[in-house]
Amino acid sequence: MAESGAGLNAPVAAEAQSVLSAIAAASLGQHGSENFPVALRVVPRRSRGHLLRIYTFARFVDDVGDEAPGNRLALLDMIEQDVRTLSTGRSKLAPVAGLGPVVRDCGLPLEPLLDLIEANRMDQRVSRYRTFDDLLAYCRLSAAPIGRMVLSVAGVSGADEVAMSDSITAGLQVLEHCQDVGEDAHAGRVYLPAEDLQAAGATDADLLNATTSPQVRRVVALQVDRARAMLQDGRPLIRQLHGWSRLAVSGYLAGGLATAAALRCGGHDVLATQIRPSKVRTIGEAARLVVGR
Repeated sequence: MAESGAGLNAPVAAEAQSVLSAIAAASLGQHGSENFPVALRVVPRRSRGHLLRIYTFARFVDDVGDEAPGNRLALLDMIEQDVRTLSTGRSKLAPVAGLGPVVRDCGLPLEPLLDLIEANRMDQRVSRYRTFDDLLAYCRLSAAPIGRMVLSVAGVSGADEVAMSDSITAGLQVLEHCQDVGEDAHAGRVYLPAEDLQAAGATDADLLNATTSPQVRRVVALQVDRARAMLQDGRPLIRQLHGWSRLAVSGYLAGGLATAAALRCGGHDVLATQIRPSKVRTIGEAARLVVGR
């Protein structure tokens, strides 16, 4: 990790800071455009504010990793340096400084924030994963931190609860990768494990087609089954939670279960159509989770 501006001359460092400030401003304006804030309507105002600050930071880091011009690794280093000043109150970037109340009120550790930054560093260096375990290692950096931060706001920190949350978030991310196979492939990224593609006889060209070959469908089906198993492994977490956190986590888990069902019903044809779960199926899954069925 380089210090903010380390290795950059003053004009370049100033330009990098300007890029970060512009992306930060855009991230702050996205509260109403994503599903995550919509789900927060069930959360009490104070906790909702904390979760929105976490969402803004995560959106900011992802935007830098996905869209920023110039040296993204240097920009991510600058964000890390800013995160490490949170305890001193000297953070300069608005999405980072906004986390101050979450750190003070909820004891939010820096580790999940730093993990999100590291995940975006990986995105600059890694465009595919050899094994499913390799993909899960990426999920531990890119997905698990979100669940862990939600638990922090809810005042939950037990090792068992964290492990179940990690299982849910990994399952959700794997399903997202399954839904976005074509989009990712056209962007030069492949999240389907290479050894699974090879075993099925699927090629990179197959991932760019307008229809999903039987070989790719088999690989997607395998990932969906794995993701559903992880969601089920995390399901007991619902019984450990209460109030808004139980409702919120039930919603996330229900969305994942409904997505897995939609992918199966759609024959795992993820290239010909955009497979998304119905609201009715998602609400039904959430209701069963909340009542413990």
